[in-house]
Amino acid sequence: MGLSGRAAKAAILRGGVAGAAATVVLIGLGCQQTQSTNHGSASPRPPTLPTRQHTSAPHTTAAPTSAPATWPRSAAPRTIPSVRTFTPESGPGWKPSGNSRVVADLRGPLADEARMIADELGLHTASGAPHRGDLSLAVAPGQGGGAEGYTLTVRKGSARVTGPATAGVFYGTRTVKQALASGGKLPEGVIHDRPDRSQRGLNLDIARKFYTAGWIEARLRQMADLKLNQLGLHFSDDQGFRIQSDTHPEIVSAQHLTKAQVRRIVGLARQLHITVVPEIDSPGHLGAVIRRHPDLQLRNAGGTSFQGDVDISKPASARIVDQLMREYAPLFPGRYWHLGADEYLALTVKDPEASFPQLVAAAHRKYGARATVQDLATGWLNDRAAVARALGKEPKAWNDGFFSGGVITPDKNIQVEYWTGRTKWPARPPVEYLREGRNVVNLNSEYLYYVLGQPNGFFYPTGKRIYAEWTPGTLRGTQPVSDKQLTGPSRVLGARFAVWSDQPGAQTEQQVARGIRLPLAALSQRLWDPGNPPLSWSAFIRLADQLGV
Repeated sequence: MGLSGRAAKAAILRGGVAGAAATVVLIGLGCQQTQSTNHGSASPRPPTLPTRQHTSAPHTTAAPTSAPATWPRSAAPRTIPSVRTFTPESGPGWKPSGNSRVVADLRGPLADEARMIADELGLHTASGAPHRGDLSLAVAPGQGGGAEGYTLTVRKGSARVTGPATAGVFYGTRTVKQALASGGKLPEGVIHDRPDRSQRGLNLDIARKFYTAGWIEARLRQMADLKLNQLGLHFSDDQGFRIQSDTHPEIVSAQHLTKAQVRRIVGLARQLHITVVPEIDSPGHLGAVIRRHPDLQLRNAGGTSFQGDVDISKPASARIVDQLMREYAPLFPGRYWHLGADEYLALTVKDPEASFPQLVAAAHRKYGARATVQDLATGWLNDRAAVARALGKEPKAWNDGFFSGGVITPDKNIQVEYWTGRTKWPARPPVEYLREGRNVVNLNSEYLYYVLGQPNGFFYPTGKRIYAEWTPGTLRGTQPVSDKQLTGPSRVLGARFAVWSDQPGAQTEQQVARGIRLPLAALSQRLWDPGNPPLSWSAFIRLADQLGV
């Protein structure tokens, strides 16, 4: 298969919106609608990363403010992604004052969320009952909207975020942060908000290009402000293997992440409600492993080797991949494991059975006389998926690792990550996977592939095209799947924007960050709210610049 630091305005929030909000300059944006619109068990939390100390400050009643007898009806806050439903009311709204606190149960599940938003707004935290002028956070188990939904109520000089789970409350705090940056205050009224798609994120190839831990952590913070919730890490390929290994240290590249660095990345991700999805691609894209284990190299009957491909007729090939999966599973405690499975070159030749007699013989031994090389590859996929499940993971794989018409059928419970319509051999259209009852995640190479150096006809995708043209149901090329019943949120689970490092020297870390900033913002909008974006593209860019996302 073949991501700049944030804008300086983000410093307004880190330096304390409480002091800066009143001086925010409103720039000309196409404002969102002011009337009500409607477009349609928690894991243990890691220790809070080091921040400034928060103490519960004694509360004093705010002095009465002179106010007009009546207030105009409020306008929806300007955020990325935009809020889905806002019911305006008349009132002064809310912004931090000298007496404001962030109130939550600081011994409960929202302690991290409370401390984070307090740090960003320059406020103290407190437990107990909220007072006028406070921002309060609470989990409301019976509230609707799903685990990532929230309600933000601004009324009578106070603000309150509630949600059925901690993730939703966290996203409510992201809305608070952005609304203060864009408008200087939270508007009076009630927001009901939730995402349309459950998987929303970034896929990062750190195998072919080394990215520093600090750079990855910066991307996580950027993603969190955009309400993105998934980071895919492709850390093994032909060019490199980028995470420290204890079972096979010989395969690790000189530039790599230590396990301590990965633990910090994963800990920050969990604090930001982002799941890190590890990927060890196999049986292709294993060149870094093969360099140290040349006996695993796939060769045809004439002795020609196939770069990055292991010989899946050899038990040692499966053994080393499974050992690595078992080693890394505790390092990545999230729900998913990516198996890869794309571009196995043995299946790209004209006659795989004639070219690879050893693969045919292994297929016959395992699956019977009618089995082919395709069946052996499908069996490899199913066997690795079984290992992932035994490790408590839900498996994913690239769409070109799923074949039809064989003796062996790919496991129905592997999520299909659809990327390709550009390969040298025929690629099955996305509708086939959907009609088979499979769930799909969208990584459409036409819109969502940022391939360094732009080789093989790829080009750097723009946020504008994603914002204006792409939909979750547009899985291949530019045309969405026509049957919308097949592409709803329960079938097309979401999407990730993918950075592939084919030509690692083509861009620096800083250039990648600048290049992917607006595409990520556009993707967040399209995955959160299925309706037409409320702003023009030029207004969206101005808002992104103002918010520092």
